[in-house]
Amino acid sequence: MAITKEVVIGQMEVVGQYKVIQVRTDTIIKEDSKVISRNFHRHVIYPNISADDLAKEHADVKTLANSGIWTDEIKTAYANYVASI
Repeated sequence: MAITKEVVIGQMEVVGQYKVIQVRTDTIIKEDSKVISRNFHRHVIYPNISADDLAKEHADVKTLANSGIWTDEIKTAYANYVASI
């Protein structure tokens, strides 16, 4: 009986006015290749993420973040929003 653990990106979504990235990470536990447990963790990435913090993300998340969804206009609007709260 081999028990294995796998962590994968289960879902990525771009949502809202500021093109926030929502990431769902799935942790899958298998026994002899049969799934016996699956847990989810979600986190959100905002347009003002630092380059150091973005570097720590999964490659797929970095690719999406660097795809051009966060234009200068969106980054500025988000910075203004954060400053106003």
